[in-house]
Parts: sequence; C-alpha cells; structure tokens
Amino acid sequence: MVLGEQWMSPSPSDQFCHDLGIDLPIIGGAMYPCSNPELVAAVSETGGIGIIQPLSLTYVHGHDFRKGIQYIRSLTSKPIGLNLLVEKSSARYYERLVEWTAIALEEDIRFFITALGNPRSAVDQIHAEGGIVYHNTTARRWAEKAIQAGVDGLICVNDRAGGHAGTESAQTLFDELAPLGKPLISAGGISAPEAVLDMLNTGYAGVQMGTRFVASQECSAHPDYKQAIVEASEEDIVLTDKLSGVPVSVIETPYIKKIGAKAGPLAKRLLKGARTKRYVRMFYTIRSFRTLKADKEKAGAYQHYLQAGKSVGKINQVQSVAEIMQAYRDALGR
Repeated sequence: MVLGEQWMSPSPSDQFCHDLGIDLPIIGGAMYPCSNPELVAAVSETGGIGIIQPLSLTYVHGHDFRKGIQYIRSLTSKPIGLNLLVEKSSARYYERLVEWTAIALEEDIRFFITALGNPRSAVDQIHAEGGIVYHNTTARRWAEKAIQAGVDGLICVNDRAGGHAGTESAQTLFDELAPLGKPLISAGGISAPEAVLDMLNTGYAGVQMGTRFVASQECSAHPDYKQAIVEASEEDIVLTDKLSGVPVSVIETPYIKKIGAKAGPLAKRLLKGARTKRYVRMFYTIRSFRTLKADKEKAGAYQHYLQAGKSVGKINQVQSVAEIMQAYRDALGR
C-alpha cells in the first residue's frame, strides 16, 4: 500500500454486484404472468440479474421447471435468480416449493428472493448449498422477522411499486431498515436512470424493477399492455384489493373504473376476520392466477388487470432490454 493511502471499503452497490457476480446492481423483478424465460435471460445477459417466477415459468409459459431453467441457461451464461412465495397455507404448494428450491440449487442458482411468509426453512435449505437469500418487506417489523430467520438482505417494497405495493416511501424505508445492518434493495417507482442513481446515493445497494421490463421487446406481454404502460401517468395507477385480498397496483383502465377497485362489503368483512382472511385471500389469489393468465394474450379492451407501478410516468417507449440496460450502464459509468 502506498504510504498515506487509506483502504476504502466497497460501496453497498459494488458489494452487492460482487456477491452476485453481476455488473449492474439491478434486479429484474419476478412478475406473474410477465416473467417469460426470454425476459429473465435478457436482464441477466445485459448485466443485471433476472429472477424466475416459478408459476409464471410453469403454469403460464408451460415449461417443465427444470427444463425451463435449462432453457434460460441456453440463452445466458450469467447468474439468474429464483423467487419463492414462502406462505404455507397449502401443504401441496409447500411441497412444490421445496422441490423447486432443490432443483434450482441443482441447476446452480444461488440467489433467491423470498416473500409472503416466514423464510426460515427456505433459508436453511439454500444456505446449506452456499446460496444467498433476500426477502421482500414493506415494514420494519417484517424485516426484523426475516432477519431472525437468517436472510442475507432485504428487498424494500415501497409505496410506488407495481403489484403488491408497500405503504412507505423509499426514503422512509431506508431510514427504518438501514440500522438493521443488512444490504437493502429499493423496489418501486424506478425506471429512469436518474432514479437508479438517486436510490444508490441514498444508500441502497441496488434496485429492483418490474414495470420497466414489461415495456420491453423481450417481454411476452400483449403489445396493448406495453402501450398502456407507455401512455399511463402516475395518476393512472390505483390500488385494488380484488386481485389477492391485499392492495395491488394496477392501471386504472375502463374495466377498473367500471367494476371499482375495492372489494365489496362482504369480502371486506371476511378479509378482516382472523379465521376467514386466509381463505378469502386464497380464493382471490387462485382466481387472479387464472384471470391474469387468460388476459396474457388478450388485446387491451379485453384485459382485466394491468399491473404496473408509478414508474410508468418515466417510461416513454418500448425498448429492447439491451437498450434499457445501456442507459443505466451509462448513468452509472460501468
């Protein structure tokens, strides 16, 4: 070491990239039904990390889980990740979850994002094979539970996110969660290169984006869905609890205006009940899986729900993933 030179620790984003073996601190968020294999691969190939959503891969896009991973591997040699919804309301689903995790580890996936439940069993299974687990959180109390379960980092889902949105701003979440001492990823409302820089300058180790990648050439979503994202403004994003029983961010289309965004009186009452809310949410979720899959190939006038976050305000065109990522690479100087 040169006399007088001080050792500098890596920035959170540099450390995150090093840990995952990627160039850009950008996660292509797992999306149901939009995470088709080609999109996942494209995000990884261009420097970030694409995340597989198991039900999207198998139920929507029709791949055997292992062969689907192998297909993605044929499109990119870069790291890819897997999303795990770790709720245990169904014993059959939990068995599939354990099996998917085992297969992913066998196929050399080492980055996992858990959500919607206690990740302890998944963490134990993944850590045993040298994997890394980040957990989706919207508030400190859930973050603390996830850390107690052994997760390595947190995906901080803020109030600008698409899909299941949080209630706090990105800055508030950072202020609340940074003292916990884990790497933090900002998720929600990010599409423009300057927004990525803002999050890294705040202290986040990286960002997760979904809506931006729906409006990409590699995404298999219907062109009308992509155009709706391009044409929408922040004010067009509303929350509906009719998809899963908890607030989901969608574009306020004529269909949403017609049926309303809020659950009816009976559903609201059942969603508040300690014994009934799990079953109502399960009903909504199963129905939404079918509805969103059926919508995938439909033109805009026939689609029911177009999930999107407030990042739509900065999305002005449908581009290739390579073009999208190059803008981030230029902004970050990488």
